[in-house]
Amino acid sequence: MDATHATSAAREFSAYSQKVELDVDFATQTLKGKTEITLLPLSKQSRLITLNCRQCLISSVTVEGRPTKVEYNEPFRHYTPFPSYGANQHHLHRARLQPQLQSPPDEELRIALPPRFQIQEVNPFAPVLQEPPGFKSAKNIGDSSAMADTPITATGAEFGSVFVPIRVNIEYEIKDFRDGLHFVGTKYPDSRYPHAYTRNSSLPGTACCLFPCIDESQSRCPWEISITAPRTLGDALLPRAGENGESEGQRSGISGMTEEEKGLDMTVVCSGELTDEVVSSLDPTRKTVSFALTSAVSPSQLGFAIGPFELVDLSDLREIDEDEKLGSNAARIHAYCLPGRAAEVRNTCMPLAKAIDFYTTTFTLYPFNNLYKMCFLEDAVSDTLITAGLTLCSTRLLFPDTVLDRINEVVRKLVHALAAQWAGIFIAPRGLEDTWVIVGVAYFMTDLFLKTLSGNNEYRFQQKMAAERVCDLDINRPSLVGLGTALQVHPSEIDFMALKAGVVLFILDRRLAKSSGSSGMPRIINRMFQNAKSGEVEATMVSTTQFQRLCEKLGHLKLEVFFNQWIHGAGCPKFTVRQSFNKKKLVVNLNIEQVQARKNDNDGDLDPNSFMRELKEETGDVWAGEVQPFFSGPMTIRIHEADGTPYEHIVEIKDAKTMLEIPYNTKYKRLKRSRRQKERTAVNNADGSADAQDDVLLYCLGDVLQEPEDVAQWQFRDWPPDTENKMSEESYEWIRMDADFEWICKMEINMPPYMFTSQLQQDRDVVAQYESVHFLSTCQTHPLVSTFLARTLMDRRYFHGIRTAAAQGLPRNAKDELDWIGLFHLEKAYQELFCVPNTSMTRPNDFSDRASYLVQCEIAKAIATIKDNSGRAPPRVKRFFVDKLKFNDNSNNEYSDCYYVSILMSGLAEALTVSEAYRSQQNDDDDDEDVDYAARREAINEIERYRRIDEWISSYQNIYSRTALGCLRHLAQAGVLKPKFGDMLQYTRPGNADLLRKEAFECLSDLKVLKNGVMMKYFLHSFETEPSPFMRASIWKAFGKGLGLLAIGEKEKDRPLAEGGLIIEQDVSLEGKELEFARRKTITGALVALKQEMSQNVTLKDALWSAVKSALLSPREIEDLLDVCEILYDPVDKIVATLRYPRYWSVSYNGNGIVTFRQTAKVRTKMYRLPEPIKPAATKIRFSVAAAKMEQPPPHTETFTVEEPLPVAPVLAQQPKAVAAPKLKLKAETKPKASSLAQSPVQATLAIAPDSGKSKVIRLKLSPQLLRAFLHAGHSPARGTSEDNGTGVQGSMPTTTSSDLAALNVPLASVPAPVEVGNALPTNSTSDTMVSSSAEHTNPEYGSPRYGSPVMYSKALSNGGASATAATKEEEYLPPPPRLKKRKSSSTAPHGEDEFTAPRSKKRKSATPAASEEMSATPQPPKRPVIKLKLSMSKGASSSPATGTTQSPPPPTGS
Repeated sequence: MDATHATSAAREFSAYSQKVELDVDFATQTLKGKTEITLLPLSKQSRLITLNCRQCLISSVTVEGRPTKVEYNEPFRHYTPFPSYGANQHHLHRARLQPQLQSPPDEELRIALPPRFQIQEVNPFAPVLQEPPGFKSAKNIGDSSAMADTPITATGAEFGSVFVPIRVNIEYEIKDFRDGLHFVGTKYPDSRYPHAYTRNSSLPGTACCLFPCIDESQSRCPWEISITAPRTLGDALLPRAGENGESEGQRSGISGMTEEEKGLDMTVVCSGELTDEVVSSLDPTRKTVSFALTSAVSPSQLGFAIGPFELVDLSDLREIDEDEKLGSNAARIHAYCLPGRAAEVRNTCMPLAKAIDFYTTTFTLYPFNNLYKMCFLEDAVSDTLITAGLTLCSTRLLFPDTVLDRINEVVRKLVHALAAQWAGIFIAPRGLEDTWVIVGVAYFMTDLFLKTLSGNNEYRFQQKMAAERVCDLDINRPSLVGLGTALQVHPSEIDFMALKAGVVLFILDRRLAKSSGSSGMPRIINRMFQNAKSGEVEATMVSTTQFQRLCEKLGHLKLEVFFNQWIHGAGCPKFTVRQSFNKKKLVVNLNIEQVQARKNDNDGDLDPNSFMRELKEETGDVWAGEVQPFFSGPMTIRIHEADGTPYEHIVEIKDAKTMLEIPYNTKYKRLKRSRRQKERTAVNNADGSADAQDDVLLYCLGDVLQEPEDVAQWQFRDWPPDTENKMSEESYEWIRMDADFEWICKMEINMPPYMFTSQLQQDRDVVAQYESVHFLSTCQTHPLVSTFLARTLMDRRYFHGIRTAAAQGLPRNAKDELDWIGLFHLEKAYQELFCVPNTSMTRPNDFSDRASYLVQCEIAKAIATIKDNSGRAPPRVKRFFVDKLKFNDNSNNEYSDCYYVSILMSGLAEALTVSEAYRSQQNDDDDDEDVDYAARREAINEIERYRRIDEWISSYQNIYSRTALGCLRHLAQAGVLKPKFGDMLQYTRPGNADLLRKEAFECLSDLKVLKNGVMMKYFLHSFETEPSPFMRASIWKAFGKGLGLLAIGEKEKDRPLAEGGLIIEQDVSLEGKELEFARRKTITGALVALKQEMSQNVTLKDALWSAVKSALLSPREIEDLLDVCEILYDPVDKIVATLRYPRYWSVSYNGNGIVTFRQTAKVRTKMYRLPEPIKPAATKIRFSVAAAKMEQPPPHTETFTVEEPLPVAPVLAQQPKAVAAPKLKLKAETKPKASSLAQSPVQATLAIAPDSGKSKVIRLKLSPQLLRAFLHAGHSPARGTSEDNGTGVQGSMPTTTSSDLAALNVPLASVPAPVEVGNALPTNSTSDTMVSSSAEHTNPEYGSPRYGSPVMYSKALSNGGASATAATKEEEYLPPPPRLKKRKSSSTAPHGEDEFTAPRSKKRKSATPAASEEMSATPQPPKRPVIKLKLSMSKGASSSPATGTTQSPPPPTGS
């Protein structure tokens, strides 16, 4: 049992019916509500009622009029994180939100039945009165008057037991909305018409934000809804009686309205049938509108909108004969829109009246009171929000009658919203894994109507395009069943489900219709609706198993294999077919092999557009579906034999490799004439015999421009003689695999090109024609290929989709090797179709022929993609677009040319760029750079001109400005222009059109501005403060794409080149190459790289957590932010508790890591004093130097290695005790540099590994003179001299030294913080050497260091010793070091060791009066602990590299 069913089964009550009363206040954006829920007990022992309820302030709860005990855990109070939380505590904050983010969410409201309340049991066989379908009334049952009108159900959870439902009444108020309801135009400076609407979602969790309910898709019941709203628009922004005065935004909003606008009536549009509308007797500025919905629906399927809407009756667009045919069964359609947009609504929704009549006659009557309502609103995230009997649409869908380009897109969305009233609302999925059934049925119904609207060619062509998209996308994706549980992961999951589910039902319909001869899927869908009309709630919920059984029953076909492969499995097959003809057996041999499409490393880099989806799938544990080893099923093979007759053969694919022998039907091969002979015969005998007419019909397509002068002008080619001979010898014309379109697959067959050409010209199926054009567009380039594509483009009898596909294939033949034949044919076609005869001047625009307009746009797109061998567009291509933009004339055209101009602008920008594959080879100092500058400047000015035009005369949805921004982005990405961030930023400001702001954010993201911390903060700040849900979704999408670009990194060709255009091969480790490869190919590698680059960005970290704390964001938006925090920052289980003074607090440990702080009544009256820090014990340091042999000079390295770990001292209590000082054994190995050691300090890092597993780093900086002195103390001079060589050491050092080891035993006290031993002396210092040590304590008990707390020591050495000196100017901030005093070695010290101590009482004398004045002016820091340093030098023999003899070094001398 899945989680959904398990949660439903755990409930002790189920919803029977519900009444909701809502009072919406626009002025304060609040809501007061009452609800009465009638619940059905599932057993007699049921005692606890659990409901979903969010952001509600509950004032009273009664059960059958009696108060009861209530436990309410309001979840949205947890959405504001604790002040001590940060981005590293994302996991702690997510744990607080997880009960509401899961599906289904936990119940927040728990109501216990009152004491001594008994659940009554009723005889189920007693006579009852019928209520709405599926329900019965309890009238006249029992003597209780309180239950006289309570309905009861006919069945119960216990066999033979029925229980009387109980009523629960809840009163509540909502003051702050995070989700559920959205207000528009109620705050300054938003000047749009004020209106509000529900933010519905197919997932649970939104309906309970408006009223307490059982917010599950399986909880379906009838509803009664009453909504109280302002009576007029002027009343909407006025404060109600008893409330505070108007706000500034309300005053400005009211003052900006005319008296006519203030008098506009506020209309309430809601799911259900309007039953009543009355004006309040207490407040004449408000009215109450009531609705009743008798059909059982879930809470998430309820929706309403309130605003000054205009009513458009779309039923008037129904044809008269259809109205008379349907009579009373004809459903009405009412559309509501904001003032001034009625004409756009009428034009946009014109086909809906025909669509609802089609569904009514094909399937069943409209299920919701014979009235379908639509309402067009601002700021909607999705284009359509589908609720019961009502669709909330975005105003972005509206377009005037002068716009042609959006017809197919918008009509499909609106028709799908209508179809979803049957498949989606009337019938619903039983579980999340069954969602694909409802989604697929709705889109199948949509395409079925569009077939009647646009024709069979358009229908099959769009299905073929959808099948190819499924093959491209269904790689490493979940199955259709698995997608149901992943719908809440990312919004794009439902898009892929809609795409694949519709195509799967299409091929299922093809197989059912072919096998059983029935009507296929329409009959099955009709039966589903008929079963749902029975009145039982269970009949309105469909599962995958039920759907499969129904298909098998009505289709008379076993479908277990089909469902296992296409529904429960994932992926699509790829077929490779090898065909040959056996003349001896007269059979056609077919070898069919199939492989499954899998994503491999060579398929390309990750797509930044899908980065957030893959991130969510990675963090949400969404796994790819099981790929079938092979797909099996019937396949239709159609062979067009020599006599022109097609013969169909149905074969069964049962294995990955299939060998077939298909019999040849033409026993006697007749003499074949060549294609040219048949064409000539057909043309000459156009009015002749029937045979000639058959030839004309056989070769009717693609035979245009056959005259000799046409062939010469168009530079057409014909088949060479040897190819025509092969054509005449072939036994069949061509072979069609999967002729009936029963597979979602990719097909490759080894037919020669002339067979594909015959299929293109002779096959009437638009799918066959597209397959031929696709082959010609991808095969080897040749002038003959361009000839066939050009003739296809010019033949108006082809479907416009085939003509546009041919135009898309011509740029591949536009190469210098082919004398630019493809470009010539595109220019010639444009000139013949759209220019003044024999000139290149474009005629005035005339878009009355829509097919011709689509071809015109596609030719321009194709020309823009043409590049030469260096990746640049030819000059004539640039001139083509400049001329078309400059001389565009739309004065006599009844349609808008905004989209056509947008295509020309984009084409011009593409022509100015270099192909991505050649950008790495271009240099900035090309010879033609100056020559091309003028043309480029002219082209950019044309783009800017249209952008300025849009500022004065707005185009439809600001298409000019949006396209101009896209062109600037494209040019900046190609390096043609410098990015104009200022121009783009100005369009992101609030007040601009939403689509324009969306485009600006996307352009900035594509230009990788998120590398800049300020821009990243701007994106997130805009996201957290944006009131529009649509803009928040758009900003987040752009931000996610920007993160994807940062995670994937730059490609090799995108990286800047060295001077002169040379590519420098750097020495990169194999591991580095693997990481770079992984970040571009895998989502795991990309996330690792993103974390490495961005986890230390403090600006991003603060901006992310600031957005998490926003009070505007919905739960899903906060979840998205937490997902980004999860991949960037490691979780830290740490919380800083902030307690308010002056009261004392007590703390108690509750176990399981839970600590409770409680404020006490005791008040603090004295300041708290921190305890004095304990000075650490004196530390003795002993250096032991030993010499060793070394055969060759090592490189310049200094390495310190810790042999024994140093444990971290425990935290000091208020009165710390002395802790035994651990010992640290340090081994130092040094090797000389080429230059003098005195020129730079020697730095070593000690990694201390305590017991806790965390390391503490101590950085040591030693003066090179001292380091060199004590490491080489045992060496004799190379040349036997004893003069000062400028290194600070008496005596010269050997030219090459042996490996030196220094053993350092350091007994240390507790180490509270990193210790740094100070700077080295400069090169021009005296011959004395200084050893300085500083310790900076970060423990708060020690306080902050004022001067770095340096402690300095000095010791003069001679012939390997050290000498004391004064501090230089660079170290004047240091306190004067204590003078070292030599003591005699103790008896316990090794031979030859001297011990030096720093007396605390003596002060150092200055060398000169000036130095004394400088030191006296230096502020003296507080006294610091004195460290005793013990330096011991072993007197051993060393090998002189110069002579190879062993000498004894002289003893050290010192002052």
